Amino acid sequence: MTLKIGLTGSIGMGKSTTSKIFKDLGCDVWDADAAVHRLYEQGGAAVAPIQNLWPQAISDGAVSRDRLKDIISTESDALSKLEKIVHPLVRQDRAEFAAHSKADCIVFDIPLLFETNSEGEFDAVVCVDVNPTIQRERVMARGTMTEAQFEQILSKQMPNDEKVRRSNFRVRADTLEMAENDVKTVLETLKSGSDNA
Repeated sequence: MTLKIGLTGSIGMGKSTTSKIFKDLGCDVWDADAAVHRLYEQGGAAVAPIQNLWPQAISDGAVSRDRLKDIISTESDALSKLEKIVHPLVRQDRAEFAAHSKADCIVFDIPLLFETNSEGEFDAVVCVDVNPTIQRERVMARGTMTEAQFEQILSKQMPNDEKVRRSNFRVRADTLEMAENDVKTVLETLKSGSDNA
């Protein structure tokens, strides 16, 4: 039977690094953000329904994330309308990935796992966690957003402490070594049949 692990954590926590560790240890990894990118590109399943609602969000046959952000910031119900389009398509993409996977372990990297009430779909949920100072430094070092944008994202997400409380496992990603050790422990524990650490 395939082991299904939900991986979550706030922005800048180290989910990508943690996903790579799981992959290096033989798990298949599905990435929710990558799925959304596929849905938004030319020919993607989300393009037509988004175009029906907001023609101005389309550029060269694809969804423009920047234009979509502008719409969301000015229309109070735009985000909920967008989620009604995107979330079912993301779930479908995830199901297709799982159906085609040959691995005995699949990790589903879903930043908004709890916010979308997806936790019941997995054998275990793992939350990546770092010291808030490290989180802020990592995000700011990317150079892709301002402090205000970072704070706005945090305000829309469930606090990471709450995600940790609701998860079966916590991966501490302050350093690569800590993350590697925690991921190995998660896999060993789950493969031995116990699901809480």
